[in-house]
Amino acid sequence: MATILLIEDDVRLAKLISKGLRNKGYTVETALNGGEGRERALGEKWDMVISDIILPGTNGIVLCRELRDRKPNIPILMLTALGTTDDKLEGFDAGADDYLVKPFEFRELFARVKVLLKRAGSKLESDEQVLKFGGISMDVSAKTVSRDGVDIDLTPKEFNLLEYMLKNPKRVLSREEIAKEVWDTHFDTGTNFIDVYINYLRKKIDKPFEKKLIHTKSGMGFILRD
Repeated sequence: MATILLIEDDVRLAKLISKGLRNKGYTVETALNGGEGRERALGEKWDMVISDIILPGTNGIVLCRELRDRKPNIPILMLTALGTTDDKLEGFDAGADDYLVKPFEFRELFARVKVLLKRAGSKLESDEQVLKFGGISMDVSAKTVSRDGVDIDLTPKEFNLLEYMLKNPKRVLSREEIAKEVWDTHFDTGTNFIDVYINYLRKKIDKPFEKKLIHTKSGMGFILRD
């Protein structure tokens, strides 16, 4: 299921929302102020961001504008106690996809979340045929890959592994996650096939170039980052 970042300074409300969404099968992480929310929203991979407007640190409207500028396709749902038309327009002008006024029923929140994620998924299927990161360019439809203009020949499994990493940049991917999402199997700790394929990719994606993009996080997994 989708990963959601919740930015909400009301601890009690944050716990209630997180619990409710987790019960629906979503993965939810919480930031309790605008500064932490901004750092995590911009620095990590999320399928959706839910943010209060009035926050300590970075204001939710400011955060929304920056997030929309940096990640134009991510769904953003704003939460606020401010319910006037001008308040809503300010949120939408900042780039929010939807706006929910407190207090609200959880089933309404869940319905909004479900609609926004479905809409975003449909848009990604039509728009993200070319994935780019750090000089790498992958055409998902044509099954071609290049880095800095140099064509790179990958096997089908290498291509699938790189595609998953390009869709999840700057996030540590465990061997278990890679096995499940790329190979559709459970990771056997007695084998090192994930490491073998990571090394295959490194030889083609990193070795011929000065800047290395595929990094190992000891005991945790692998990350694609500048």
